[in-house]
Amino acid sequence: MAEFDVDLFVIGGGSGGVRAARIAAGHGARVMVAEEYRMGGTCVIRGCVPKKLFVIGSHVRQELEDAAGFGWTVPSASFDWPTLIANKDKEIARLEAAYTANVEKSGAQIVKSRAVIEDKHTVRLLENDKKITARYILIATGGAPNHGAAIPGIEHVISSNEAFHLAKLPKRIVIQGGGYIALEFAGIFAGFGSDVTVIYRGDNILRGFDEDIRTHVRAEMEKQGITILTGCTVTKVERQGEGFTTHLSNGSSLASDQVMFAIGRHPNVANLGLEKAGVTINPNNGGIAVDHFSRSSVDSIYAIGDVTHRFNLTPVAIREGHAFADTVFGKREVRVDHANIPTAVFSQPEVGTVGLTETEARAQYSHVDIYKTTFRPIKATMSGRDTRVLMKLVVDGATDRVLGCHIVGDSAAEITQAVAIAVKMKATKADFDATIALHPTAAEELVTMRIPTARHVRQAAE
Repeated sequence: MAEFDVDLFVIGGGSGGVRAARIAAGHGARVMVAEEYRMGGTCVIRGCVPKKLFVIGSHVRQELEDAAGFGWTVPSASFDWPTLIANKDKEIARLEAAYTANVEKSGAQIVKSRAVIEDKHTVRLLENDKKITARYILIATGGAPNHGAAIPGIEHVISSNEAFHLAKLPKRIVIQGGGYIALEFAGIFAGFGSDVTVIYRGDNILRGFDEDIRTHVRAEMEKQGITILTGCTVTKVERQGEGFTTHLSNGSSLASDQVMFAIGRHPNVANLGLEKAGVTINPNNGGIAVDHFSRSSVDSIYAIGDVTHRFNLTPVAIREGHAFADTVFGKREVRVDHANIPTAVFSQPEVGTVGLTETEARAQYSHVDIYKTTFRPIKATMSGRDTRVLMKLVVDGATDRVLGCHIVGDSAAEITQAVAIAVKMKATKADFDATIALHPTAAEELVTMRIPTARHVRQAAE
C-alpha cells in the first residue's frame, strides 16, 4: 500500500500549477490538482489573455482613423460592448477547456474544490471534507487585486476582475493606479471611447521602469486625451444616482460612471492553513518565503508564481513550475534564473523592456553609455497621427555589454522578446552594430544607433 495517496498535490490550477502538474505527471508522479474557481488561473480567466483581447479590440478605432491617410474611406463604424464581452467569454471558455484537457491527458487528476493544508503531508478538500495525503504539496494560488487601505465608499470600487464583465461600457471612468493594469485599462477604455482619468500617488506613472519610458508613455497617453493626475490619491467615493463622485487628496473631485482601483495585487495566502503547517511568510512582501528551488520553510511544501510575490509574471510562474517538477520528480536540480526577465506593458503605446534601467545601471557600473532615439513611425507619416517611438539601449561602457533595452511603440513587446535573447546571452553593442538592419522597420534603429547620446562615468571615491 502506498505511503501517500498522491506524490504531488497542487493547490491552484493556474499557469504555474498546471505546468508543474503536467511535467511531474510526465516524470511518472501521481498528481492531483485542486482548483476552486476555473482552470487557467488569473492569466487565462481574468488577466493577460482577456486583457490582450480587449487591447486589440480597443485599437481598432485608431486603425479606422488612420485608414484615411492611406486612401481608405471607411463608413461610420459602431461598437457594441456586449458583443465584445460575449466573444471574449467564448474564447476564455475554449482556453479553460484546453487547460483542463491538457492536465487530464498528462495523467493528473483535477478536483473542483478549495483545498487547505492540514499538515506537511495532508490537504483537506472543502467540497467534501475529504483529506488527501501527498508526498509533496505545491502552492500555486497566485494573487488577487488589492484595494489598499479602506476608504469611505470602497464598496463602489471595481477591480480588473469586474472590468472584464461590465454590463455596459462606461462613458467616464476614474482609474487609480500607475502600473501595468491601470495603464492597460486606461488605454482599453479610452480606445473604446470612454473619458478616462488616471489617479496616481507618485510623481509619475510606471514606477520602477526606465525614466525615459515613464516620461514618454505619459506624454503619449495624454496626447490621446487620457487625463493623468499624479501626486494624489482617492480619499472617498460617493454614489450619485447611477454614477459616482470621486474625492481626491488634493481637494478636487471627479464625476464618473465607474471607479476602478488597480494599485497592486497581494499573494493569495489567506486561509490556506499555512500557519498550521509551519510555512513561513516573507515579511518583506507578504508572499510565501521560498529558496532558489521554490521550497518553503517546510521541506515537503513548495510554492511558485505570484503567491511568492517575487516576479509576478505568468511566464515566470510557468518556468518555476517546470523547474520544480524537474527538480523534485525529474531527478535533476533546475534553478530558475530570475535575471533579465523581459516584460511588456500593453498600454497604448505599448512598452517592452528587458535588463537594467539607466538608473540601475549607473548605480551598479562605473561607466555607462546610453543610446537613445525617438522618431515618427513610418505609418504616422501617412496617417498624420501625432506619435513617436522611443528606443533606448543601456550599455556597460567598460565591457560594451548591452545591459538593458527599452522600447515604446507598436510591437514593442514582440521586438523585446527577440532582443531579450541577445541580452540574456550577454551580447555587446558591437554585436548589435555588426547586425545588418532589416529595413524598413522600427526595430532597425536598435542596430543603427552608433553615437552615444549620453556617457556616464562614476568617479572612484578618494
